[in-house]
Amino acid sequence: MQNVRIAIVGAGLAGLYAAYSLEKKGIKDYVILEAREILGGRIASTIHCDGKFNGSGTEGFDLGPAWFWPAFQTDMARLVDELELETFQQFETGDMLLERSSNQPPERTRGYINSPPSMRIAGGMYSLIDVLYRRIDSARVVTGQAVRHLRISEPHVELVSENANGETFSHFAEHVLLAMPPRLVESQLTFSPALPDKLARQWRETDTWMAPHAKYIAVFDRPFWRDQGLSGEARSALGPMVEIHDASIPEGKAALFGFLGVPADVRRSVSEEELMTACRTQFVRLFGSQAENPEAEFIKDWAKEIYTATESDERSSGDHPRPALSPGSGEWASRLTGIGSEWSREFTGYLAGAIDATNRGLSSF
Repeated sequence: MQNVRIAIVGAGLAGLYAAYSLEKKGIKDYVILEAREILGGRIASTIHCDGKFNGSGTEGFDLGPAWFWPAFQTDMARLVDELELETFQQFETGDMLLERSSNQPPERTRGYINSPPSMRIAGGMYSLIDVLYRRIDSARVVTGQAVRHLRISEPHVELVSENANGETFSHFAEHVLLAMPPRLVESQLTFSPALPDKLARQWRETDTWMAPHAKYIAVFDRPFWRDQGLSGEARSALGPMVEIHDASIPEGKAALFGFLGVPADVRRSVSEEELMTACRTQFVRLFGSQAENPEAEFIKDWAKEIYTATESDERSSGDHPRPALSPGSGEWASRLTGIGSEWSREFTGYLAGAIDATNRGLSSF
């Protein structure tokens, strides 16, 4: 049992940034409870996967979000600068490819250049998680404990968590910061007293960004598609991937990644190896025989992540959701604040949304 001023549920970007921000305010009386054994939430890297790439340990390819836009996501940009993380621009030079039908070859067309540019972090987005973790008190981060119940137990909130062996633990806090998707909160946590029906329904109806998606990455020795004047970007009506981009690391390994357009419920009936084979075949179709034998390949199906997705997410559109609401009245109003990306007013579902929601949530501390 532990008594703290603030309990943070979730050790993704929002949770770790909240701890970092609290410490900057001089508040060190907190605990972070994370259900997974690894930090990061929806920020995930190939360097932490089973069968990880056996090249440089510093080369991580993003299995979750990969970009941010500092030109308008200024709080996110400020944090990246403050943490002294190196950034680089997404490669977009050259033509893109379009697959319209099975009886037509891929069509070359002028590439689309993002303005302002999409930016990436050297070493992958997980570098952001690593650096934040090193800047906080690691003794206050508890992994492998899934919070199951929140109870008001005057003058505190009791958080009951459970580990993989079914053992339960209690933590008592004055205030709880929910660094989780609201739909996951509503699905996996119980509240006593119960949340207002309207609020619970709103959380249940808030789509979780990334939850219905799956991502395939193939690693190569060099970006051979650039020799053909191609940017590595493609759109396809055939699939299995519908959107493809260059994921190469400057002065490092080359890579391509794509988002699968196969619905989550269909993916469940297909083996990972079958999906990888279909993705490799598509890369060969688009970029030629050099794509046939990648040095390494990875697939991340976020719909299978029990600490990201629920059954409802399988049927969601995958679009960025409307902002969720924190309790505005009642017994939970002064005790509970949502700080995950889905609670952001400006950048719902984006990495910058976690920063925005956390800044707003901590404004009164």
